[in-house]
Amino acid sequence: MDKFLALICPNSPSVWDGKGFSACFEDMVLGFGLNAATIGIIVVLGCIHKSSRGIQRSDTQMALLQKLFLHLIPAVGACASLLDTIFLWKREINRHFAGYHKWFYSCSELMVWTNIILFSPCVSSHYMLCNYVLCYWWIMKPLFWIFHLLTKFPLLETSICVVESFILLLNITFGISINVIRIKILSSKTSSLEDPLLSNHMDLEEGCHRDLGKSRNFCDLMTFKFINPVMNHGVVKQLDFEDLLELPPDLDPSSCHDILFTCWEAQLSNNGSNPSLLRAVCCAYGWPYLRLGLLKVVNDCIGFAGPLLLNKLIRFLQQGSESLDGYLLAISLGLTSVIKSFLDTQYSFHLGKLKLRLRSSIMTLIYQKCLCVNLAERSKFSNGEIQTFMSVDADRTVNMCNSFHDVWSLPLQIGVALYLLYTQVKFAFVSGLAITILLIPVNKWISKLIASATEKMMKQKDERIRRTGELLTYIRTLKMNAWELLFSGWLMETRSSEVKHLATRKYLDAWCVFFWATTPTLFSLFTFGLYALLGHQLDAAMVFTCLALFNTLISPLNSFPWVINGLIDAIVSSRRLSRFLSCPQNKSKVKETNSCSLPYHSEQPDSSQGLAVFVQDACCTWSSSDEETLNLVLNHVNLSLSRGSFVAVVGEVGSGKSSLLYSILGETRAVHGSIHSDGSVAYVPQVPWILSGTIRDNIIFGKNYDPKRYAETVQACALAVDISLMVGGDMTYIGEKGVNLSGGQRTRLALARALYHGSDVIMLDDVLSTVDAQVAQWILHNAILGPLVQGKTRLLCTHNIQAISSAEMVVIMDKGRIKWVGSPNDHQVYSYITFSPLNELDTAVQNQGKSCCTNSSTLKDLPDSEIKHVAEGAEEIIEAESRKEGKVEPGVYKNYAMYTGWFITVVICLSAVLMQASRNGNDLWLSFWVDTTHSSQTRYSLPFYLAILGLFCIINSFFTLVRAFSFAFGGLQAAIKVHNKMLGNLINAPVQFFDQTPGGRILNRFSSDLYTIDDSLPFIMNILLANFVGLLGIAVVLSYVQVFFLILLLPFWFIYSRLQFFYRSTSRELRRLDSVSRSPIYTSFTETLDGSSTIRAFKLEDLFFSKFTEHVTLYQKTSFTEIAASLWLSLRLQLLAASIISFIALMAVVGGHGSLPISFGTPGLVGLALSYAAPIVSLLGSFLTSFTETEKEMVSVERVLEYMDIPQEEIAGRLFMNPDWPNQGVIEFQNVTLKYKPSLPPALCNLSFTIAGGSQIGIIGRTGAGKSSVLNALFRLTPICTGSIFIDGINISNIPVRELRSRLAVVPQSPFLFEGSLRDNLDPFQVHDDLIIWNALEKCHVKEEVEAAGGLHILVKESGMSFSVGQRQLLCLARALLKSSKVLCLDECTANVDTQTASLLQSTIAEECKGITVITIAHRISTVLNMDNILILDHGNLAEQGNPQVLLKHESLFSSFAKASSM
Repeated sequence: MDKFLALICPNSPSVWDGKGFSACFEDMVLGFGLNAATIGIIVVLGCIHKSSRGIQRSDTQMALLQKLFLHLIPAVGACASLLDTIFLWKREINRHFAGYHKWFYSCSELMVWTNIILFSPCVSSHYMLCNYVLCYWWIMKPLFWIFHLLTKFPLLETSICVVESFILLLNITFGISINVIRIKILSSKTSSLEDPLLSNHMDLEEGCHRDLGKSRNFCDLMTFKFINPVMNHGVVKQLDFEDLLELPPDLDPSSCHDILFTCWEAQLSNNGSNPSLLRAVCCAYGWPYLRLGLLKVVNDCIGFAGPLLLNKLIRFLQQGSESLDGYLLAISLGLTSVIKSFLDTQYSFHLGKLKLRLRSSIMTLIYQKCLCVNLAERSKFSNGEIQTFMSVDADRTVNMCNSFHDVWSLPLQIGVALYLLYTQVKFAFVSGLAITILLIPVNKWISKLIASATEKMMKQKDERIRRTGELLTYIRTLKMNAWELLFSGWLMETRSSEVKHLATRKYLDAWCVFFWATTPTLFSLFTFGLYALLGHQLDAAMVFTCLALFNTLISPLNSFPWVINGLIDAIVSSRRLSRFLSCPQNKSKVKETNSCSLPYHSEQPDSSQGLAVFVQDACCTWSSSDEETLNLVLNHVNLSLSRGSFVAVVGEVGSGKSSLLYSILGETRAVHGSIHSDGSVAYVPQVPWILSGTIRDNIIFGKNYDPKRYAETVQACALAVDISLMVGGDMTYIGEKGVNLSGGQRTRLALARALYHGSDVIMLDDVLSTVDAQVAQWILHNAILGPLVQGKTRLLCTHNIQAISSAEMVVIMDKGRIKWVGSPNDHQVYSYITFSPLNELDTAVQNQGKSCCTNSSTLKDLPDSEIKHVAEGAEEIIEAESRKEGKVEPGVYKNYAMYTGWFITVVICLSAVLMQASRNGNDLWLSFWVDTTHSSQTRYSLPFYLAILGLFCIINSFFTLVRAFSFAFGGLQAAIKVHNKMLGNLINAPVQFFDQTPGGRILNRFSSDLYTIDDSLPFIMNILLANFVGLLGIAVVLSYVQVFFLILLLPFWFIYSRLQFFYRSTSRELRRLDSVSRSPIYTSFTETLDGSSTIRAFKLEDLFFSKFTEHVTLYQKTSFTEIAASLWLSLRLQLLAASIISFIALMAVVGGHGSLPISFGTPGLVGLALSYAAPIVSLLGSFLTSFTETEKEMVSVERVLEYMDIPQEEIAGRLFMNPDWPNQGVIEFQNVTLKYKPSLPPALCNLSFTIAGGSQIGIIGRTGAGKSSVLNALFRLTPICTGSIFIDGINISNIPVRELRSRLAVVPQSPFLFEGSLRDNLDPFQVHDDLIIWNALEKCHVKEEVEAAGGLHILVKESGMSFSVGQRQLLCLARALLKSSKVLCLDECTANVDTQTASLLQSTIAEECKGITVITIAHRISTVLNMDNILILDHGNLAEQGNPQVLLKHESLFSSFAKASSM
């Protein structure tokens, strides 16, 4: 055995040579052993596949390019291996015996390629070579070989070194090729199994063309030429969504969602108590992500070939040899850069695609969860928090794709760089390593602090977005109460807390930047210092190889803190998402839940057969399953509703009527008993939910369009005339939340939706309260009792007496219990509906109610003015989101610099330049040191050299610190000022701006765009500045060292500028399209959050999910095109930089031969030039990437600046009023005309009337007659066109608008309670003591409910969900009474309360508001019967006015209203 080993390894130990594995061992094991195994696998697979004729036949269908790769690469490999063998033979001739191990290794490599060539023609080569065993083996083989090559690289001759590297490259290329072809084969198999059989010849041809197109485009995929059509369009015109690239099938959001959803379901079933989204993501995308990791390993390893080739080249130049090896090394240096460029861009491309798949998966998963989880379970998350999940947490979780690979890749790069440093300076590098190791615990401690600050910041961000959403939703009410400044103040407090944590994070980041940016300089000082102190002499090859390795270290060292931060952010966000996604959701409408953990039953019990709704001993709560306290909204309720019945649910405010409907829908949490519903359900909530879209879209709501049923539905809901008066008819676009419809129109539209669907069970929550008496009568008899709902079960919560009288069954509720169930003729119901002591007219009207309802003349003129003039016919009431064209204006940068602060901007730029100058000075000093050391005389002592080097290091560290902290400070200043100014402009904007702009669009600015300005913009700008000064430093040094570089500079700059112009034209447009395509996602998401209960009731989750998926698809297309465009540029830039490296290296070789008249200076300067040329590849790409990314991020600043120029209300006024104004409350309208838009008819036409001080006035009229417009004019929400309005003789146009509104009290039609304590809701300015507040609550008959809920300091949930709609209106009335104003405006404030409570409130208003001018807009005639005066409006004109009692005695418009009303 020993003799055999001596024969194989004559000049080398067989295994260990004292320092590491011997060359013989590596050649035999890592060389010959791997090749022998490969030959064995190929032979075995060849024999297995030889008899497979069917498979062989499919070889003819393989694409030409694939055949080329499978046949050409082995041929080239065989030639290269033969060349290697020839070199070995040449050495033998020259009597340099290499040993048999070299021959074994070289010949086995030749045999591998020969075997592939021999097997290719006789069997199905692509099936054999693409076998998964060989594919995985060929990924592992080059990895071992890279290690083998790196260990012996410094010892090889140049020619052999180049050949070995080339063979390695061929192995990598072949491995990648067979894996790519295998994936294509698998995908074609899958598609052929999944797709239906070809139905016709056309499909077959199209399929062939598509496949051929894909196969021909392999080169296009490598060079990103497929993006060229988009780029060409981008240069000549504004891009639109039609110009974007088509999405590859694997990026389709539906398929992406299915993959992650399956894995998440597995997580829920396996880890029910603690499911992890992170584990689900690993399950869904772990394997493709791992494959990308293998590509990254190869890419990172090739990156180290540059410094090693550089070392050989400088040594060659030092020796002054005139052989051709120098040219070979120079070309190899450039070629290495080219190969790395292709690998780098392909890795980024596939990683980008994977990130897009993950992003769409998470976004659709969040949306699906919002569709499925009921309101009770969702209550533990605020709307702002859920919106943050979509806008911020999804992106942060996706960004972990970068961080996870970098976590192992960066240490690998650092480790290899340190090993190569060891080969250059031995153990002197340990001093530099010690600095790095010392910084690890420091950075770990900083990372923990950053994680803590990030979590706190995200909580405050959630709260800020929630408050912003609340402000946007209720802006009209806030303006009427003059509370905008109060709310914006609270919002600013939340923002201040957020910024405090953001500042902590930014300054900690600055320390991270400082530590890691100064590490390379400290590294060079300590390494070269110790090396020199140990008695070694510095030489150019060693110093500049080390400098190149230091440069290689810069990127991983600088990136590491950001990677850790990104990973921490991703983990924090994924935990937040896991918590949301794991909350329980509705499995089925038919369910039984019990606090005693009874088994789940999905089958209806026998007792409920034949019933539409069956409720048995049900106790329900709005608390989520995580909350221990149970505030029951239904308490042991039993109810049975037979199919086809009409049931009225009545009761006082807060008795649990709406909660009963919600419980049947499954929106509350049942803690005891069971609730069953049979058949399909339609639901109209008390606050109707209107979808952004056309009127027709809102009515058909996902069903097929049936013209006959549609016309009948529109007529039954009294919408026919409304629609006919709109310019676009039923295709008129309805804005967000139905902003361009009146309250009555919104209700009737929601009712039409329920009727059109023809569901088995129709649940209506107080639909008659928002319409006037005649319309209510029409709706009751034609819609609720009409032919469209014959045989349907109808459940109506109502206070309408005629509806109660018409019901087959009446359910009376009281404090969450069913008090009584029976016939409407029963004494119990009679006492309920006749409780209100109005006047003798009531009985008369009740008696003639049914005869009136059939009066044809009443029906004929019923809805003839049911149009709100805000947006009649405004087909485009919602303006399309604008986007700028062309490059980002310099003014945007100027504005950002202004927000940052000019002084800070100058300090940042100056410190960056001086930081780079000190670094270049450090390198030039090293060059000088090397040259003087090797010259005949050494002019300075070693301590002097080290002292100057140390001085440069200190200066560099100082300016790095200044730059890092000034950037952090400047970024924070900009973030604070931008938010404050945008918020200030927003609260001063007129109401019309909010009517025309979807809330999601505004919220997008306050979430995504502001997050960009807060966090990512300063980060990318910091990188841009560092890259710019780095390039500037390199250009200056290269121009100084190599004069010929100046010749190259001009053409290089021309090509570079053309490339960046070509790219930037497109990238700007793509970023703008990206922002525009993102807005519909957030708008749709916000809308779904508001209407999720309605969507679930109609079982339209799939429809809304598919619509959302369409929005995400558009977003995916934009992002995919963006990625392809940026990599198109990156590849070309890196190839350009590779040509510069080759040029400088070739010039150095030519100059070294003395062939040129100009000397290139000393070896030190030549080494410096070459070491500076190497990082140009990454620096150029990084510079333009950071430049374009900065420009893209500046689009967020541009979008925010748009909201700095929105129209503003006329806030100021000429008069400042006394504290007691108005003291009389006299209101006078003089010829007032009001239009909501110049193109629309007037909402008020030349209106004149006078209201005496202290009188009570009622304003009535059909829906949309102009009643609310009177209040809009009085509160100056909409500027009047002509005329004047006076209060106590003073023209209100001269009074500051906020002062005017603060002196008037109002109770709005839609009650508004914000999240906070009840006391803050009632007395936000804290001017009253508790006793006064309790008195006001008692007067409004809501004191008992507040006491039962827990008193004044209870937390009111978002939108006041803790209380019913009626209770909310009563609380708003109490708030208005506390204001003690001389003018009180009530906009249908008793619409949602029962008749008894309404009667008591009227008495309260009459008693408590003596001497106060009360303006009441009402639908109930009974509300205005006892008032001093009434105004009847019609089409914005004053049709009639006078005392109601007098008008009733004569034939008048008011008497006809009264006769039609059932009050």
